Amino acid sequence: MLYNLLKIPAAIAFWLYCRKLKVNGASYFNETGPLLIACNHPNSFLDAIIISSVFRRPVYSLARGDVFKNSFAAGILRSLKMLPVYRTTEGVENMEHNYSTFNACKEIFKENGIVLIFSEGRCINEWLLRPLMKGTARLALSSWQEGIPLRVLPTGINYQSFTSFGKNIHLNFGNIISNQSVLPSDSFGQAVLRFNEALKAELAPLVYEIAKNDLAKRQELMAVPVAVFTKIMLALPAFLGLLLHWPLCYPAKVAAKKYGGHNDHYDSILVCILFIGYPLYLLLIAVLLHPFVGNSSWAIAFLLLPLLGWCYLQIKKQF
Repeated sequence: MLYNLLKIPAAIAFWLYCRKLKVNGASYFNETGPLLIACNHPNSFLDAIIISSVFRRPVYSLARGDVFKNSFAAGILRSLKMLPVYRTTEGVENMEHNYSTFNACKEIFKENGIVLIFSEGRCINEWLLRPLMKGTARLALSSWQEGIPLRVLPTGINYQSFTSFGKNIHLNFGNIISNQSVLPSDSFGQAVLRFNEALKAELAPLVYEIAKNDLAKRQELMAVPVAVFTKIMLALPAFLGLLLHWPLCYPAKVAAKKYGGHNDHYDSILVCILFIGYPLYLLLIAVLLHPFVGNSSWAIAFLLLPLLGWCYLQIKKQF
């Protein structure tokens, strides 16, 4: 229920947060299951938010298990179609819970559902494909063993920046991996290795490999050209957008840096703060303007301000 309620606001927020989303296969957005989206993981739960926002059907996401320790938080996460998966770093004793999560995923597949898994396991803000964990292979192989006609969709998500607001994002899809795509093996362990080899071969061209300080290559791959005429036309509304959003955005950035600047969660924390805070900020603006402009205050706050903010995102510095 909560997932469905937030999907539309999340899509709107994504339009305000992202300058440009480039996709190499938008037809996949209409895919039905059973489907396992096997994705890299450069930007915390923002990766899941983006993919869940663009797919038409609900997407269940596998998230790090330690965030499910609090029962209240666990209830909210599950209502957002998130399921826990544990790593050895979160306690060997918790690893057995992964069997329950994988069984839940198989039930989703049997209902033609879609599951998102981050095949690298850990989130790190960097531009490269890291070694693949075994979880994706185990889930896919065990599903095939049970006769589930699961398809695996290799997906690479790339960000122009992990700290700037109004970013360019490239979402790349590879070729579907099916049961026939992986060579038969004598053992389950060997099958896992062969599956990961096939998945890595698909993901490698989808995930940009850029050195951390190689700004020129990032610009070459991900910059969005902005015409001089566009800059001139949007200059004034963009300045107003910057000015009017500063009281919200500045403290949000400070909070995101404090709680996420050291753990690769800055972007996701900033998005969550703004997702919750922006409607409240617009409501406050409308209330403050109402004595002066009457009912027009609602149109100014909820239509004009977002439009001015969008104008700023179109011409702001990208790198």
